[in-house]
Amino acid sequence: MKQAIAVVMVLMLSGTVFSQELSELATPPNGDNERAEVAQWIGPVKISIEYHSPRVHNPSTNDRTGHIWGELVHYGFFDEGLGPTRGAPWRAGANESTSITVSNDVKVEGKYLKAGKYALFLDVEKNGPWTWVFSNHIGWGSYQYDPKYDVLRVPVTAQDVPFTEFLTYGFDDRQPGGALAYLQWEKKRIPFKIEVANVNDLYVAKMRQDLESWGGFRNEDWQTAAQFCADNKINLEEALTWADKAIRGPFRGATLGQENFTNLQTKAAVLAAMGRQSEADVVMQKALHLPGNDPGLVYAYGMSLLGAKNTAKAMEVFLLNQRQHPEEKYWTSLGLARGYTATADKKNAIANWEIVLHNVPPTFSNRTPAFEAALKKLKESS
Repeated sequence: MKQAIAVVMVLMLSGTVFSQELSELATPPNGDNERAEVAQWIGPVKISIEYHSPRVHNPSTNDRTGHIWGELVHYGFFDEGLGPTRGAPWRAGANESTSITVSNDVKVEGKYLKAGKYALFLDVEKNGPWTWVFSNHIGWGSYQYDPKYDVLRVPVTAQDVPFTEFLTYGFDDRQPGGALAYLQWEKKRIPFKIEVANVNDLYVAKMRQDLESWGGFRNEDWQTAAQFCADNKINLEEALTWADKAIRGPFRGATLGQENFTNLQTKAAVLAAMGRQSEADVVMQKALHLPGNDPGLVYAYGMSLLGAKNTAKAMEVFLLNQRQHPEEKYWTSLGLARGYTATADKKNAIANWEIVLHNVPPTFSNRTPAFEAALKKLKESS
């Protein structure tokens, strides 16, 4: 009889606790713990965290400030009294287990984590480091937690921060190859660093895949992929074939390969990255002498040379741009103004800055104050 009563009590408890989670009806969350999700891309890698967000000022228990850590959230592994009789870490949220999904392999605090979806737990300690636990077993809360399903544990340092009412996950310190994920609640912030070691390789793999689909129908996409490889000095042999495809590719209709300035410049950049500078110079000379070049593109190339401290070659490009476009006064004069300034030829620099200021297109009018300042500086130092 006692056993039957115990079974009934468990079933009643299960119905009360889990009914809202298992129901397909749109009902309010259990305990006012709103469902939440946050996602962050690190390059082509997506990381998302799903959780339920309790608040410090619970409607039924009022202000819990100062009673979260070590009280509501127990220190260490704690036996909830439901499920297997073993200690478990905190679910790092409320209601269902908090989960984290990574689309590609990553490193968490320097440790390898395969792509997939994991339950995310937190071992909270009164003294010493706190520990994030990544588990293959996603259940309801921590009740069915079993350490045999742990795939990763990483110790971190909890930080003291200003008050936060709602338990919140987020990402900051975002870099091209990493970000800092964190949980913040009450007056604590618990971070963990996520890194993608080979982010550029992943970009290349995605580009390769895209070029085999709709992306492969436009010469511009082949050029973009090749330029990415040149800029990052990776995958250069294949990048050279991509650059050639942009120039001579057998595309359809208006999307034929184009032997234009941009595509040739990209091929030259790939060759230079491969250490084949003499070949790169030949290709670039061909690009510079194409009929109908955009003076803005030629100016940009000259500025890249100036930025690389190749002032003499930059001046050659700026002078060529002026000869090729005698009627154009903005880009050609701007290049010469920059070049003569770099060579300390103040007289010619001032003359060209004055031409620039009389020919600024409306779309670039916001640059006028900077141009005026450059001219003023030259005149004052003359």
